[in-house]
Amino acid sequence: MLDAKRFLTALKNMGVDGYVFAEKEGPTLSELKRTVLACERCALATTRKSVVFGEGNPKADIVFVGEAPGEEEDNQGRPFVGRAGKLLDQLIERIGVRRGDVFICNVLKCRPPGNRDPEPAEAAACKEYLLAQLDIVRPRVICTLGRHAYNTLLETDVPITRIRGKLTTFRGIPLLPTYHPSYLLRSQSRIKESWEDMDKLKTML
Repeated sequence: MLDAKRFLTALKNMGVDGYVFAEKEGPTLSELKRTVLACERCALATTRKSVVFGEGNPKADIVFVGEAPGEEEDNQGRPFVGRAGKLLDQLIERIGVRRGDVFICNVLKCRPPGNRDPEPAEAAACKEYLLAQLDIVRPRVICTLGRHAYNTLLETDVPITRIRGKLTTFRGIPLLPTYHPSYLLRSQSRIKESWEDMDKLKTML
């Protein structure tokens, strides 16, 4: 369930002084998106072309969380639209659902120059946005893609090879870490393991 007090505190920290909850449906992603689109919390605001908020079903059972937008995502303002995005689409189809049935986002909402790894201060600046997205969508399961998403949410620092496929929880929500599609494009021998992870996700729905 949505923790309203925590959600409102997070919005206040983002510069949103008030929020009117709908009588039945509760908050939506639209107010949060408007705030994120105007974000200037870190230096990435000066180098980005687009803010990549995320997209998909606002009531999705599964939320996929990556690390940051790449060049194509920065150009289009959408998450996972390049080669890695096509592979993610295939992974999603393995579960038996379509891309539009899930919600896809990243820890960072802006592209780091040169597609470098997110810096700790950048992840910290964006983390409240990610937490608010998860509070609003309230998925049945979270699937983190790569080590940065996992480490940001769990506040740890472990290699993806150590935790991939090992089910844990985040704020009471089952969380399954798997490889980032970009990594799979470079290490295709690992794709079978990600297929297995998708099979595991399918059993959790």
